[in-house]
Amino acid sequence: MKVYVLNMREKPLMPCSPRKARVLLKEGKAKVVRRSPFTIQLLIATGETVQPITLGIDPGYSNIGLSAVTEKLEVFSAEVELRKGLVKLNSNRRMYRRIKRNRLWYRPPRFLNRISCKKEGWLAPSIKHRFDSHIRIVNFVKSLLPITKIIVEANNFDIQKIKNPDIKGVEYQEGAMKDFYNVREYVLYRDGYQCRSCRKRNTGLEVHHIESRKIGSNSPENLVTLCIICHKKATKEDIKFSKSSRGFKEATFMSTVRWKLVEALKAEVTYGYLTKLKRKELKLFKSHINDAFVIAEGMTQTRLNVYSVVQNRRNNRCLQKNRKGYKPSIRRQRYNFRPKDLVVLDTRILKVAGVHGYGKYIRLKSSRTNKTTDKKISYVNLLKYNRGFCFV
Repeated sequence: MKVYVLNMREKPLMPCSPRKARVLLKEGKAKVVRRSPFTIQLLIATGETVQPITLGIDPGYSNIGLSAVTEKLEVFSAEVELRKGLVKLNSNRRMYRRIKRNRLWYRPPRFLNRISCKKEGWLAPSIKHRFDSHIRIVNFVKSLLPITKIIVEANNFDIQKIKNPDIKGVEYQEGAMKDFYNVREYVLYRDGYQCRSCRKRNTGLEVHHIESRKIGSNSPENLVTLCIICHKKATKEDIKFSKSSRGFKEATFMSTVRWKLVEALKAEVTYGYLTKLKRKELKLFKSHINDAFVIAEGMTQTRLNVYSVVQNRRNNRCLQKNRKGYKPSIRRQRYNFRPKDLVVLDTRILKVAGVHGYGKYIRLKSSRTNKTTDKKISYVNLLKYNRGFCFV
């Protein structure tokens, strides 16, 4: 374990041992500014000599590997789990906004103003959120350590090659839907113009989305041919189908943001095949942490315990109520405590599991016993908000 140190101007210095941190705190020469990862700030003027530190980043669609190493040891190691379900949440937000705007009888139309998607470098909201999450977590590490060099693994995925390893030349232009007017026509032809459930022919056919259009795509793998009767049953989830493939969200994401990430971080570039070769030389198993260690040019350095980081929702969305004839009311904060915040109850540090009873009661969870208890909200005191990235 390492304790991260900031100087009087909140600039990062080299980390120290827990014993050294205890001595500084006991003598009143430092104060605690963060619990996890444990960080102290010096209250006295000191030298600012630092060593070269290389930060290796193994980016990903759902997980990020981070490793910072010096010549002798690893000083930071973490695996970040990014949020899931963003596409569905964005779809719900769009629905709520449309309903709200339809109720605003005094508001002029603004649908012609939204041209951000035509700007160069525009990213879809879910992709931009993951891209921004990469930038935020790297900036957080840079606030703890004097990083001198950043190396990012930039991979480009050939989706056509993944589907068909033998593809080459002109075959890239001759996909499965060649000579078909649209996706619907291709799906009907692929399924033999018959219902995939009851196998009926010569009847009205519909093309059904296996995953809802909210979270799914219009690719042929997500479409199936059904008759009108079976389509009604599938809409009510009386009939269920499984997708023929997982899709290529991860590969598409990395191919889209790899150079944007390198440019935003002003980082050096390495590639997946080099990481794999070095990892095998060091006899390390495949993981985001080990890949990040290899990317950071780690060899014989002493390894560090890994932080498990989970990205949480901030739960601070503004809620607006519109009533005809009244001024719109905006509720900016619902409760003072949110899930995974840390609070103090009778000298015990507990984690918030939720708030109920219109904010009068709080549900607390112990990290040791994993049991929950309900207390009045006036009995607890806030210790730390755990919004954004939560270190475990």
